[in-house]
Amino acid sequence: MELRKVQFTGGSSYVLTLPKEWIEAEKIKKNDSLGVEVQPDGALLITRSIDQEPAQRTKEFDLAAIPEPAYLFRLLIGAYISGYTVIVIRSQQRLPPFVRGVVRDFTQMTIGQEVIEESDTVITLKDLLNPAEMPFDNTIKRMFMIVKAMHEDAITAIRSQNQTLSSDVTARDNDVDRLHWLIARQTNMILSNATLSRKMNVSPIMALHYFTISRIIERIGDHAERIVLIAQPILTKGMDPEIMGKIAKASELSVGIFNRSIVSFFNNDMKKANQNIESLRVLKTLCEEINTIVLQQETPDAIALGYITESVKRAGEYAADISENVINYLVEEDRSPKKKKPGM
Repeated sequence: MELRKVQFTGGSSYVLTLPKEWIEAEKIKKNDSLGVEVQPDGALLITRSIDQEPAQRTKEFDLAAIPEPAYLFRLLIGAYISGYTVIVIRSQQRLPPFVRGVVRDFTQMTIGQEVIEESDTVITLKDLLNPAEMPFDNTIKRMFMIVKAMHEDAITAIRSQNQTLSSDVTARDNDVDRLHWLIARQTNMILSNATLSRKMNVSPIMALHYFTISRIIERIGDHAERIVLIAQPILTKGMDPEIMGKIAKASELSVGIFNRSIVSFFNNDMKKANQNIESLRVLKTLCEEINTIVLQQETPDAIALGYITESVKRAGEYAADISENVINYLVEEDRSPKKKKPGM
């Protein structure tokens, strides 16, 4: 790091000289305007770009090095999450048939991605979504509502032996993935673009906090999907009412922890977050009781019921992780409880 002394001039102005190498590299001339922004951590950003528009970033993929559809799809998702605004897929020869199918799946699984140019050898995709128009709060709330309903419907599908509802739970997991990828994309863009951070009124630290919460919610959604997938062999059979009742109760406890964690997250409530973590003990105790009953049955269905119970418990544990992250973030932001002064 190069150190430069602050000069005081004109009786009211503080002056700091800029590195000559940077001035020449950016082709800055006398009387040119520079952008100056104070960052959330107190640092000062000086930039040549003053148009307030994020830079357009392009990522190109050569199909000669991408032989498999799954590999291409993962690369496209990686480019999307990394924040590239334009993605180009090129081939020296005619595009293989699988490419268009992968691109179609990609545009359906992401938000804002559209094909803007297509030929026999090139496909170009562009992001048409303004990231500032999708606030983190709204996305997190939507993810929460989807995942909460997935868990409630998963248990309902098992109790009512409803195959259609079971399939719908699985389908909704794709919606959760789409929203999680969007938050991952916005987070990466904020980390590399101070202007976007200011526009969205979200600091880089807060963006990372949102991403962490989003990732946890996505995992809770995975367990809802896992519950209905595991339940497929027993979905058409009658289940022991006692066991099903206890699993339903455990699910209610798990979803309750999830609900209270999200409330403490949006209310910045450290005390409620702590109480919520403590409530996890009741869920674990009930799940252990269910497993004890299930293991005594010694039937093939017992294994499936054990796995369902485990997913219910894991969902509750992930939900408690949200409360832990709330506490960690509030402590970092110095919002931890303080001892009251005498007379207050």
